[in-house]
Amino acid sequence: MNRKTINAVIILGVISVASILFIQLASINRTEGLQKKNIEILKKNIKIQEREDSLSLVHFTEQTHLALTNVLHRITIMNADSSDLYESVKRLEPNYFTVDFNEDIDAYQLETWLKRELYNNNLYYNFQFGIYDCFNDSISFYPMVRYNGAEFESDTTLVLKTPRLQWKRDGHYFTVYFPTVKLRKNLRTKSVEPQTYSPYIYLMIIVISTLVFFGFSVLVIIRQKRLSEVKTDFINNMTHELKTPISSIGLCSEMIMKTDSNLDPKKIQKYAGLIFKENKRLEHQVERVLNIAKMDKHDVILEKEAFNIHEFLEELKHNFDFNQNETGKCINLQLNAQSDEITVDPVHISNVLHNLVDNAIKYCTDTPQIVIKTEQDAKYFVIEVTDNGIGIKRENLKMIFDKFYRVPTGNLHDVKGFGLGLYYVKTIIDGHKGQISVKSAIGAGTTFRLKLPLQT
Repeated sequence: MNRKTINAVIILGVISVASILFIQLASINRTEGLQKKNIEILKKNIKIQEREDSLSLVHFTEQTHLALTNVLHRITIMNADSSDLYESVKRLEPNYFTVDFNEDIDAYQLETWLKRELYNNNLYYNFQFGIYDCFNDSISFYPMVRYNGAEFESDTTLVLKTPRLQWKRDGHYFTVYFPTVKLRKNLRTKSVEPQTYSPYIYLMIIVISTLVFFGFSVLVIIRQKRLSEVKTDFINNMTHELKTPISSIGLCSEMIMKTDSNLDPKKIQKYAGLIFKENKRLEHQVERVLNIAKMDKHDVILEKEAFNIHEFLEELKHNFDFNQNETGKCINLQLNAQSDEITVDPVHISNVLHNLVDNAIKYCTDTPQIVIKTEQDAKYFVIEVTDNGIGIKRENLKMIFDKFYRVPTGNLHDVKGFGLGLYYVKTIIDGHKGQISVKSAIGAGTTFRLKLPLQT
């Protein structure tokens, strides 16, 4: 996947997310507009209902007051009472009334008059009445009187609890309670206000989820692109690394076959030596690739044993200094660790240090100056390898331990390799449950710090 394709995918993804966001915002705005209209309509309906309820309450109160006044007239006529009846009928609650009178009255007679007057005033509601007896200072409640659609009739099986009443201690009065009258009052429009949660919360959740998914997808695509590029470089490097010894072997073999039997034995030995050398080189390169394949399958088994690290570093210094005899000594040892023996896999740790020193020499444009320092603390044996090479850019440091990755070398094109060396180093150090870190500056060199646990 080339860069243009990735850019096209990113642009299409951004357009898609923006479209989803636009559609969601438009939908929310439309929904809010409809909701506001519905709320306004509902508020108007509530106001109308409140007005109707208020009128109904007034009408009910007036009709009830008239019916109870007529009952009171009948009581006064029956008792020949000529006292003033002003404000004798009082409303305590919207459905609860009291009526004052001066003489005692029979409950059956009162029930009959109440039925008649309520019926005459179109008050077809179930009711219950009670009479206060001033002689024993108590009030008696009588059974519910129901309207069956044609007339009132007493329900002797049901006696309701009426609202609490502050009884008067003098005179006579009776109470009438209408339990089925449910007139609403003090209605408020706050119950129809929009809900406190916002739809934008859900929109943000959707957008964030989409962005996370989109970002993850782009990251995977970029990683796959980088892996593809790295594998392509690996194949190119491997082809070059394998082609060179194969070509040398073929050329030497051809020279031997073309010569006659009188060929100088020294030349034959020279050609055979080149064939042997190039064959070993080819074998070494194939072995490196196979070792990495084994690591991917976790087939590498570490055979740990006591290993004299200082003795090995002295040998390593001698070998590399011997190979660099034209430029002089290149390795400086600073063996500061108190103990020179650690428990590791000698073969793999030797290869790790060989790789680090070999890289320090290959990526140096001047005379190599490598410092290998050892030290230790309570938990770790520490090895530092510092060189004066070309250095590594900050953006490349986090990728140098990736498989097949090779640091760009600018104008330096003669450095060969598969990009497997540092991957191998990291894998072996991790296998020893150790740690590896790197510091580098362009033109100033690089320092690798290895920490191997003392207790294994």
